[in-house]
Amino acid sequence: MAEKPDPETGFLEQLGQRVRTTRALRGMSRKVLAKVSGISERYIAQLESGKGNVSIVLLRRVSQAMGAHIEDLIPDGETAPDWAVIRDLMRKATPAQIAQAKDVLAGHGASAHRQPSFAGIALIGLRGAGKTTLGRILAKKLGWSFVELNKEIETQNGLSVAEIIALYGQEGFRRMEQAALKQLLARKELMVLATGGGIVSEPLTFDLILSSFYTIWIKADPEEHMMRVRKQGDLRPMADDRSAMAELRNILVSREPLYSRAAAVVDTAGLSVDAAAARLVDSIRPVLQNEARSFGLRTVAV
Repeated sequence: MAEKPDPETGFLEQLGQRVRTTRALRGMSRKVLAKVSGISERYIAQLESGKGNVSIVLLRRVSQAMGAHIEDLIPDGETAPDWAVIRDLMRKATPAQIAQAKDVLAGHGASAHRQPSFAGIALIGLRGAGKTTLGRILAKKLGWSFVELNKEIETQNGLSVAEIIALYGQEGFRRMEQAALKQLLARKELMVLATGGGIVSEPLTFDLILSSFYTIWIKADPEEHMMRVRKQGDLRPMADDRSAMAELRNILVSREPLYSRAAAVVDTAGLSVDAAAARLVDSIRPVLQNEARSFGLRTVAV
């Protein structure tokens, strides 16, 4: 007779998987997480492997270091895909908004339909995919503004991304990222937006991207990502980490389901800049025609 699986062992394995996935979504190596949380790298490795019987206090420190909610790390069955967005909206809602949401969920009311404004094209994907290079080329062809969201965050706050994270942590950076995005949208100008690779880890911010822009995942092979990042002289957050390539693959695997929510995918693997740009332009022709009809925009020949 087969032994019944130990529910506590299963729980710890699921907990470890959630910690590992959340860390990868944030783009943090195990070494960086250990340093920020003040917990040994060995202990975090045990936790992620399902062998660490972690205390609630240490788990809270791990979640805070990643800028995550502790409840997101606790296995509790399957949740709806948009649960994280709904939860974050509820946290920010006024009592009146919460009451209205309860009525809608109970079937006692209906929210007014509101068509979001079309803000342009947003490029998502890991660092080294070519978002900045291709985004500039596309914006020039369209006659739109080109904006790097991370640069916008730095301009609005007078600090570099590294300084923001050092001073305010991941949670503070994600808060500033969302504020910068909202300020950009308030301009009501068409733009090509290059986002940071980890923007998909913040449900509300990523949902705002998906609802406001025609979003394209700029994809490349892990080896190409690493090669391009090295050429840029930037190994954040994997500097001095011998397992940088493994960490990069882990980040990509963890983010792929979220990157896949983009409206289109442009794979730049093995392509020259010109060939990748041509593929990107081809991917947006249909949407430009559709948006021109829907919002009365001037049709742009590309």
